[in-house]
Amino acid sequence: MSDELILEVVTPEKMVFSGKIEEVVIPGTEGEFGVLRGHEPFLTSVDIGELHFSSADGSKKSYYAINNGYAEVTAGKVTVLIETAERSDAIDKDRAEKAKEKAEAALSQLAKEHDDYEKMRLALIRAITRISVAEKSSLN
Repeated sequence: MSDELILEVVTPEKMVFSGKIEEVVIPGTEGEFGVLRGHEPFLTSVDIGELHFSSADGSKKSYYAINNGYAEVTAGKVTVLIETAERSDAIDKDRAEKAKEKAEAALSQLAKEHDDYEKMRLALIRAITRISVAEKSSLN
């Protein structure tokens, strides 16, 4: 069993986070899951949602709003490859609120069968997630 757990959060543009952590909770497509040191290895898909983790000494929690991707878990490392990731204190909450309002307005005008319905539904989920995660920046 590994005596440390490394987390890497990677988007196509950059390495968002790399460091030792105590635990991580990730929004999987089959539901949220947590990982501690020594976890059994697996590969899974990641959904839009909140990723959060505790620092190696457990003194600080960090929150990210993330988009779709994949996570690879081994006994000592978790690698999360995702489209986008925003740390809670870097999210523009006003912009997220406007995106939420825009998506809600668009959805109210579209039939579920419309080509843009799913796109707007996902935009709404992303906006709600960003707002929720932004509110957690004051918890650190």
